[in-house]
Amino acid sequence: MTDAQPDEHTAEHPVEHPAEHPVDELTRDAARAEVEALTTRILELRDAYYARDELLEDDATYDALVRRLELIEHAFPELQSQDSPTQTVGGRAETTLFAPVEHAERMLSLDNVFSADEFAEWAAKVERDANRPVAYLCELKIDGLALNLRYERGVLVTAATRGDGRVGEDVTQNVLQVAGIPTRLAADAVELPELVEVRGEVFIPKAAFDELNALQREAGEREFANPRNAASGSLRQKSEGKNAAQLARMQDRLSRLRMLVHGIGAWPNPPVAAQSEVYGLLERWGLPTSPYVEVHDSVEGAAGFIARYGADRHSVEHEIDGVVVKVDELELHDELGATSRAPRWAIAYKYPPEQVNTKLLDIVVSVGRTGRATPFAVMEKVRVAGSEVRQATLHNQDVVKLKGVLIGDTVVLRKAGDVIPEVLGPVVELRDGSEREFVMPTNCPECGTPLAPAKEGDIDLRCPNARSCPAQVRGRVEHIGSRGALDIEALGEVSAAALTQPLVPSIPPLETEAGLFALTIEQLLPIEVVVTDAETGLPKLEADGSARRRSPFRRNTTGAEKKRGLEGPQPSSAALTLLAELEKAKSKPLWRLLVSLNIRHVGPVAARALADWFGSLDAIRAASAEELAAVDGVGAIIAEAVQDWFAIDWHVEIVDRWADAGVQFSTPGHPGPGAADAAGGVLAGLTVVATGTLEGFTREGAQEAIIAAGGKAASGVSRKTDFVAAGPGAGSKLAKAEQLGVRIIDAAQFAILVSEGPDALPAPTE
Repeated sequence: MTDAQPDEHTAEHPVEHPAEHPVDELTRDAARAEVEALTTRILELRDAYYARDELLEDDATYDALVRRLELIEHAFPELQSQDSPTQTVGGRAETTLFAPVEHAERMLSLDNVFSADEFAEWAAKVERDANRPVAYLCELKIDGLALNLRYERGVLVTAATRGDGRVGEDVTQNVLQVAGIPTRLAADAVELPELVEVRGEVFIPKAAFDELNALQREAGEREFANPRNAASGSLRQKSEGKNAAQLARMQDRLSRLRMLVHGIGAWPNPPVAAQSEVYGLLERWGLPTSPYVEVHDSVEGAAGFIARYGADRHSVEHEIDGVVVKVDELELHDELGATSRAPRWAIAYKYPPEQVNTKLLDIVVSVGRTGRATPFAVMEKVRVAGSEVRQATLHNQDVVKLKGVLIGDTVVLRKAGDVIPEVLGPVVELRDGSEREFVMPTNCPECGTPLAPAKEGDIDLRCPNARSCPAQVRGRVEHIGSRGALDIEALGEVSAAALTQPLVPSIPPLETEAGLFALTIEQLLPIEVVVTDAETGLPKLEADGSARRRSPFRRNTTGAEKKRGLEGPQPSSAALTLLAELEKAKSKPLWRLLVSLNIRHVGPVAARALADWFGSLDAIRAASAEELAAVDGVGAIIAEAVQDWFAIDWHVEIVDRWADAGVQFSTPGHPGPGAADAAGGVLAGLTVVATGTLEGFTREGAQEAIIAAGGKAASGVSRKTDFVAAGPGAGSKLAKAEQLGVRIIDAAQFAILVSEGPDALPAPTE
């Protein structure tokens, strides 16, 4: 197989890119500024989708951003970098949850088409380039999570998410609990290869998804937005730190997952001639394959398959969002080749989203952690594209006017990309005169501060009361506990709301996040919050009509405890867990603390780059904009954002109070800015690359161990590399090290290297 073997996630653009936005009037400086802004936004959307399973924009909006970037780069080729979103696969390799795994062969995306005409144009180009008859394999496009199974001599070694196509997350332990995935391939007449990677999609069947959400409702927890979100969230769970009940729920969620495989990678010469024969081979090996696969020897036959399932898409037991069509002949795969992101021998036909009518009950305004005020449509519950919908974003007041909707209208609703609910417009002929116009509030609905655009010309309105607006404080506190920041399981949506917007006491324990690490049991016990209905989001009422209250951080004293002399309310397990987790978070890596500060544009990638280079928050604050921008992975936009953040007094108060509470804003043993060149440490002057899974170290832990020992933790192998520490899952870096003659060590030797230095290593064997 070639390295163009894709997973079945689509790339972010259709095959054709109409010039919707002329760029001929842009100056070079204006073009550069727009490229930077577009790149930042696209990466934010990608990170949210691939790393946090969040969908911040619909497909059409995302596609428009990518198309605009492509047009500017076409007009100004010198502005296109190798790591531009237009040149890379959608995900990122950066992982904060699991150890990294390098795929032996790239996992690419697929380009999209959205109409029969576009599909016919793609097929015509394929047949023109092939210059011979072409057969097409057609299969349903599963709306799931791409997974790569690595088998060595028939034994499952690792299971990894796609990541950026080259490096994914090691989810092997969780995958072992997914039914139908064999740990050992069934031997048959074809000898099992030394190494083979099997690609497929993990998903949750519709019936299991409905059952899971019913359990979420019963537990009073947030429901999953869609089956893909449920599948990804279930597979990307860590068992560490969970109690028995949480582990049982994790096991239950994993048991509901299924997988179907659709391709092979990292096998240079498979004993088959067609993609359909590959599927037969996978099935004989005992791997689960889709029953919805057909081979057609004409474009018309493939188009018929697309039309048939488009008309009956919900008859399938899992969610689909289209059809994947592949050239069946494997030899043609090599001849047709691939771009940097997608093969030319395959395409994804995306079905148009379904539309239904429902009643627009109200338009409410929500304020997020950045202060943006967003109108939301509140509707009568309706089922669309396989799930029930009650709310949809309306983006801003101009969008509300453009759509022409009135409160009380019957509106047309669809799911953009079959995922994000979108109100298309009103059914005007059904109006009865009772409808009323939406009026955007002039003040923040949470704190009363006048709303205003962040800068002249902005359409969005924001609450400028960033320090004290309860909605923004709640959002920032919730972000601090998120997986990408400090990863505090007890600090989620409910806890953040209780700490910042309780019913009791009148003054919340956290007026800003500055007091987070100084929280005490005494501050948590008085907290009471309103109990809301998971189905409607409305407060539950007592018999007298008052809002029902609950105390998330306290419980009543039991009879046995009273006998032991305990009186009054006692801390709940949630309260004790939160304080214990906060105490542990004080010594978490510097990059995680940087992310938790909510500095604009500073996500895990930029935070790690800053932490690795400077080693302490004091050094970052002391650096000039030029010094910050010069760090690989930072740049001018992030450098300016960092300096702007520290120029605000209440931001500095957060840092000071966290430090007073014991938060460690430095990497132990780090020699200071420019660690790779600084003296000191057993690895001073040495460059080390860590690749694959190293027992005893996470990816972050291995890098931090190298830096702490005074060495440079490099991401790529070159002639300047002194050591490559390689574990299971090591791929191209290991091969390059062997080619260049760089010394390769295992996990046990790596532990010796970072603690005692190179002289303590045993002599290399021939």
